[in-house]
Parts: sequence; structure tokens; C-alpha cells
Amino acid sequence: QVQLVESGGGLVQPGGSRRLSCVASGSIFSIRTMGWYRQAPGKQRELVATMSNTGSTNSADSVKGRFGISRDNVKNLVYLQMNSLKPEDTAVYYCYAAVTRTYTKVEVNYWGQGTQVTVSS
Repeated sequence: QVQLVESGGGLVQPGGSRRLSCVASGSIFSIRTMGWYRQAPGKQRELVATMSNTGSTNSADSVKGRFGISRDNVKNLVYLQMNSLKPEDTAVYYCYAAVTRTYTKVEVNYWGQGTQVTVSS
């Protein structure tokens, strides 16, 4: 089994910053892509930012210039640094990983349970 555990969510004022962390553990042979998605009330889950194991990134236009993604491939960690937060960034943020499992060598998509980020004064 593989588990993704997020941390770092909470309440933050508009214009503030927050850093989310996610660690993957379990029967992991390799992780091709790690990243973050979010889901606001009444909306579909959407991409925030992802990073491949070679360092290439993909991010939503709405967060470019404000959010940054980084990754520790050795420790299977991914971070999301969120700056200049806006009320519309309020959502549950989900960690995502495309994991090749140790014994099967099959790639499977995994999700964390989510961490709430609320941007409000």
C-alpha cells in the first residue's frame, strides 16, 4: 500500500503565505509526478501545480507567480509554497502522486485525504 499524508493547512489572512507539505510512504519503487490539486465548495477538483521527477512543472494560470512547487525525490516529499493568498484560493488541497509500486511495477495514482486552506480576514 501507499499513503500520502498532507500537512500545513489552516486559516490565513488575504495576502498571507502558507506552505503545504505531503509525504508519500509505503511500497514505492518510484514516483513520476507529485503535486497538488484543490477543490472549492460546489466546484470540481482542479490542478494547482505538479512536478515530475526530472523537475518539470505544470501549474494553473490562477496561481502562477504566487505559488511555487518543490520536491524532495529522496524523501518522497512535495511542498507547495503559497504566497499572496486570496479568498478564492480557499479550498481543500489534495496531494497527488503517480507511483510505481515496488512489487508490481505498475503505476497507480494516489491521493491524500486533503487539507483545508481558508483565506479570510
